[in-house]
Amino acid sequence: MGGGRLEEGDWLTEPLLEKLSESSYSSSQEHLVKRTGTAWTATAHIITAVIGSGVLSLAWSVAQLGWVGGPAAMVFFAGVTLVQSSLLADCYISRDQDERGRVVRNKSYVDAVKLYLGEKSLTFCGFFLSVSLFGNGVVYTLTSATSMRAIQKTNCYHREGHSALCSTTEVDGYYVLVFGLAQVVLSQIPDFHNMTWLSIFSAVMSFTYSFIGFGLGATKVIENGVIKGGIRGIPGVSSTQKVWSIAQAVGDITFAYPYIMVLLEIEDTLRSPPSEIETMNKASRASIAITTFFYLGCACFGYAAFGDATPGNLLTGFYKPYWLIYLANLCVVLHLLGGFQVYSQPAFALVERRFGGDAGAGVFDVEVPMLGRRRVNVFKLCFRTAYVAATTALAVWLPYFNQVVGLLGAFTYWPLAIHFPVQMYLAHAKVMPWTTRWLAIQAFSATCLLVCAFSSVGSVVGVFGLGRS
Repeated sequence: MGGGRLEEGDWLTEPLLEKLSESSYSSSQEHLVKRTGTAWTATAHIITAVIGSGVLSLAWSVAQLGWVGGPAAMVFFAGVTLVQSSLLADCYISRDQDERGRVVRNKSYVDAVKLYLGEKSLTFCGFFLSVSLFGNGVVYTLTSATSMRAIQKTNCYHREGHSALCSTTEVDGYYVLVFGLAQVVLSQIPDFHNMTWLSIFSAVMSFTYSFIGFGLGATKVIENGVIKGGIRGIPGVSSTQKVWSIAQAVGDITFAYPYIMVLLEIEDTLRSPPSEIETMNKASRASIAITTFFYLGCACFGYAAFGDATPGNLLTGFYKPYWLIYLANLCVVLHLLGGFQVYSQPAFALVERRFGGDAGAGVFDVEVPMLGRRRVNVFKLCFRTAYVAATTALAVWLPYFNQVVGLLGAFTYWPLAIHFPVQMYLAHAKVMPWTTRWLAIQAFSATCLLVCAFSSVGSVVGVFGLGRS
């Protein structure tokens, strides 16, 4: 079931900006992939994709579920993520050979769906995946603007005191545009194989603000001299209201873990030996363990510090030291620069493989300031710029779009993160129906479906303003 070294058929399309060599360029030429990724680089990619600013909202989720349900839910969904990532990672290399007798690599999620499940499933998968990837881009843009606004507020409170009225809503559009301009530049990174440095940088930023949230919560617990909170969490105004709050909290935790949409792209960067599957599973286990540690730390210390008054964003509960709050929000923004690319590169590849045309079509040699003479693929340059412009424009026009995307995420989670990976694994491993193994995998899928249906109800309530205050 391992991957091993595959020396035939590992080709990539022409990079967006390629440094010119002395040799002439052939329009039919393609470049052999040089896979240099390791478990460390894969872990950096995964952490960049998984640990977002949402870690700062998990204290609210634990507050709804209580001291037993909150940590238990996090550990449970860490296990779910480990299972689903293992199933999909095993589908990276097909055991069947193609028409030219080569072993097939599934370099992306849609490639795997097409190979194992066929064109009909590919149509549905493509729709869900496109909505999810684009929606994540919009949410990352909005979240970056929120963090930049928080930085401005922190500076205002530091100058004028916490009682000052520091309104910054009129500059949200400006912050969105600044983030969008940065992404126009970063989107010129050719592909996943060339963004390891950005993922490592973003992972460091996510560690930093997670540590800050962790430390601020722990410090406040020590100052309080008591651990706040209860076994059942925050009591609801009514039983119905409590159920909706629990559903929202379960949904927040559920959607805080998966990185299934970019798993195969990450796996395709890994060198072998050891096999890509072995390395990917090792990276997944390490990443999920690290993620769960930070999630539990920030969430539990946040709840212990504030109890029933736990805020939706942990950082908003603290006002001093100002420089540390400033640093945490700055790290959120810097992390989102890489997080946006982790979810955008698969979207770029999806379109460029289909519409990018021949590697030599629309390619020109130009002088780029400070970069020297470069070869530019006009289609990629225009499409990627237009994609970033679309996410930026939607973030400006619909500042509450992240709530709608949260709802869409609730409905796309099970098909993308559970159903398709399960069905692909069953086809890949040729698991016979009604065997013990088949029943166990189908039971896993059905259980996740029920949980997702419950959390989706909470997302609906949240969008219409009946849930989280």
